[in-house]
Amino acid sequence: MISITVSFFSYFKELTSCSQFKTIVPEGSTLRDVFEHIAQRFPKLAVMEKSTLMAVGLDYQDRNYILKNGEEVSLFPPVQGG
Repeated sequence: MISITVSFFSYFKELTSCSQFKTIVPEGSTLRDVFEHIAQRFPKLAVMEKSTLMAVGLDYQDRNYILKNGEEVSLFPPVQGG
């Protein structure tokens, strides 16, 4: 098992009622696995899966990225223009 920190930005903070939380996931978990884990805890995010931007540390990563212990995952809603 590994420990990660998940941070929410923009209106994701409102959907989850928090800006950050720590969680434990199995070793070898990908960002896709982590999003499924997060969506179980915060069901309002589930419908946003395909449009959510995900970063690890300072870099955006694809859903196949394998997480390491202690990493920080950031979730951003899709960018909206005006």
